[in-house]
Amino acid sequence: MLPGGTEEFINDGPEGEAAPEKAESGETTDAEKKAAEYLAAWQRAQADFINYKRRSEQERQEFNSFANASLIRAILPVLDDLELALDHVPEEHAGTDWVKGVKLVERKFKTILEGQGVKPILALGMAFDPRIHEALRQDEGEEGVVIGELQKGYTLNDKLLRPARVVVGKGKAADNKEEKENG
Repeated sequence: MLPGGTEEFINDGPEGEAAPEKAESGETTDAEKKAAEYLAAWQRAQADFINYKRRSEQERQEFNSFANASLIRAILPVLDDLELALDHVPEEHAGTDWVKGVKLVERKFKTILEGQGVKPILALGMAFDPRIHEALRQDEGEEGVVIGELQKGYTLNDKLLRPARVVVGKGKAADNKEEKENG
């Protein structure tokens, strides 16, 4: 008799079958296995979804970077022309408000490009590096050193956007100086 006046009946069932209590513990094990399988499947699905979101974001950023690079590459010749025009302003017009205004536009243009991750490549006086410089000509000068810049090069977020087109020294000027000093 159980507390509260109820009786407990245990039925082993016909023909000596296992008691329901044992069957329940077996069912619990099966249920736990299924629950563990479902949990593992859910966790894999969750991880796959997180990886999908990460890949999608990375692809979106790469696409935006590619689109920015194409646009900036198309704009750089305009900046080149603007710089060239300002380098050749006649002296009598150098101090005019118009020229000052154009210089402000150039500065604003460069600031916007820098904000997008565009940086000019330093070339003059640097050792020639074929990864960032394009040699168009060789002249007398210190061998292997950039002695002239024909067109500025740029990087976008530390990736080459346009190589600097340069003149590289071939070493004869240094040899001539030594000959004059020795001779």
